[in-house]
Formats: sequence, C-alpha cells, structure tokens
Amino acid sequence: MKHINQDNVNKKMSSRLTVNGAFKWVFLAATSFGLIVLAVLLYRVFTQGIGYLNLDFLQNMGSRFPEKAGIYAALIGSLWLMFVIIPISLILAVGTAIYLEEYAKQNRVNKFIKINISNLAGVPSVVFGLLGLTIFARAFALGHSVLAAGLTMSLLILPVIIVAAQEAIRSVPRELRDASYGMGATKWQTIVRVVLPAAIPGILTGSILAFSRAIGETAPLVVIGVPTILLFTPGSFLDTFTALPMQIYDWTKRPQEEFHHVAASGIIVLMILLLFMNSVAVFIRNKFQNRY
Repeated sequence: MKHINQDNVNKKMSSRLTVNGAFKWVFLAATSFGLIVLAVLLYRVFTQGIGYLNLDFLQNMGSRFPEKAGIYAALIGSLWLMFVIIPISLILAVGTAIYLEEYAKQNRVNKFIKINISNLAGVPSVVFGLLGLTIFARAFALGHSVLAAGLTMSLLILPVIIVAAQEAIRSVPRELRDASYGMGATKWQTIVRVVLPAAIPGILTGSILAFSRAIGETAPLVVIGVPTILLFTPGSFLDTFTALPMQIYDWTKRPQEEFHHVAASGIIVLMILLLFMNSVAVFIRNKFQNRY
C-alpha cells in the first residue's frame, strides 16, 4: 500500500514539474517576443533617424523640405503642454484619492464612484478629445491653446493616477495612522505628514505611466485641432501650439521617404524626453521609498 501511494505521489510530482516547466517556457516565449519586437522597433527607428538628428534639427522650425525640417516648435510646445498636465492632473487625482480613501463614507455611492473611475481609464482617448473640443475649445473659447489641450490631456490620465493613488494610500499600514493619532496629530496632519509621504512611491509609479501616455497621445490633439506645423513657439498658456506627436504624425503621412527618416529622428527626441521625465520621477520615488 505504501509503495502504491509513493508511486502516486511521484507521478503527481512529475506531472506538476512538467506543467511548471511548460508554463516557464510559455512565459519566457512571451517575454522574448515582446523584447524582440521592441529591439526591432528601436533598431529601425535609430537606423532611420540618427542621420537627421543634429543640432540644426533641434533648432529649426518645420519646413516642406526634409533637409531643413526641425522640431524646435514641437519640442517647446510639448514642454508647455506638460507644464499644464503635470500639476493639474496630480493635484486633482491625489485630492480625489485622499477624499475617497480618507474622508468619504464607504457606502454604495462611494463604491459606485470608484467603479466608474476605474471604467474611465479604459475609455478611448478620442472620446476625451471630443469632450475637450466641446468644453474647453468651444464652450470656454480656449481654441487650440496650450491650456485647452493640457486640460483635455489631464482628464485623459486622471483615472489612471486616481486608481494608483487610491491603491498607494490604501496600502499604508493602519498602525502608522494610529501612531500619529496617538501623538495628538489631527486627521489632516496625519495625511500630510504620514500617509502621503509613505504613499508617494506608489503614486509616482502610476503617474509615470500616465504622463508617458499623455506626452505621446495624438488623437485628442487632432480632435481639438492642434496644427501640425507652426513657425513660432507659444508665449503663454493661451497661445496656439504644436506638439511632438502632431509633428511626427505630419511627417509620417507625407509621401517622401526622407520625411519618414525625419519622423524617426522626432521619435528619438520624444523617447529621450520621455526617459528624462521618467528618470526624474523614478529618482523621487526611490528617494521616498528608501525613507519609508
């Protein structure tokens, strides 16, 4: 009897090891496929665009001649756009998360709000573009300005940051809050001095993904009517502007092959800007992660 039971155990163990090994190779294949596609994409972009990437390309405005085309106006416009998106989306998203997790009663209304916020994260970006066109561009008469596009993009990424901030705030141990209350701190002091510093790594993780999406989105800008080429840079948040995705989009749809290489150079600049922003956010996140 013992011998039979031992054989059954050995068969089950062998079967489990076989299944584990199969899943290991499946997951390795999935990871390898993603890495190979990314490597091919980066290779194609860099081989096509590195020849046009120089100081003149960064300083020149748009042109109908590929050898004279530059990305200066689009780069400055993207920076202006992020100056609107980052503070507005962070303040609104973190404020909403604090209210829902720390102040709002945990009832059906609160659960309904949370579910709808999560659902908004999956709404196509063109829908937010139509919303921005209706409200900000037309109702508020902001037109094609930096402010109209920034507010639209902020609405686009708000659900992602709110959900990430909620999870980060919820993960802060209850003992930290109780210790703060025991020292005589008020609820607001506890949130500012204990909860938020401990939740910053999680909040920034979601914010990094959201900002990366915002800086590369094209559909809302197209719907609002942001021009693809401008020969000037914005001087205020109410001025018309263009952005890197719009400039790249314009170059890729042109029939001349040289413009495709110029577009690849623009993609490289966009990736460098994105990596710089992510590096700053990761540095801040790691600093607070080590402290708490």
